Amino acid sequence: MPTTVKQMLAEANAAVPRISPEEAKALHAKGEAVFIDLREPAELAASGTVPGALPIPRGLLEFRADPESPDRNPAFAKPVVVTYCASGGRAALAGKVLQELGYGDVRNLGGFKDWVEAGGPVQKG
Repeated sequence: MPTTVKQMLAEANAAVPRISPEEAKALHAKGEAVFIDLREPAELAASGTVPGALPIPRGLLEFRADPESPDRNPAFAKPVVVTYCASGGRAALAGKVLQELGYGDVRNLGGFKDWVEAGGPVQKG
């Protein structure tokens, strides 16, 4: 029987801890985490991003995060990976993939709007 997106999201949400914007802001302030913005370029252009976040659209994540990839960003060496998107779905799925690629401490911030509403800094353009 085929798996549905609803089932995939439930599995991802069970595997990847969801953190509050306050927890994310603390990790960001300490520089202990790499933040991955999984939204498409048009979404980032419209609203900005978490300062220093890697803009990696969900469809390219596996290729950019693979430890054996020459395109892997050195920021992936940080001890914590925090994913986020517009509402949290892509972030959850991406977090599960990152775990499968061997990343041990992966967390889901959820939506960028949660970050903004909690007073997180925003980098435009």
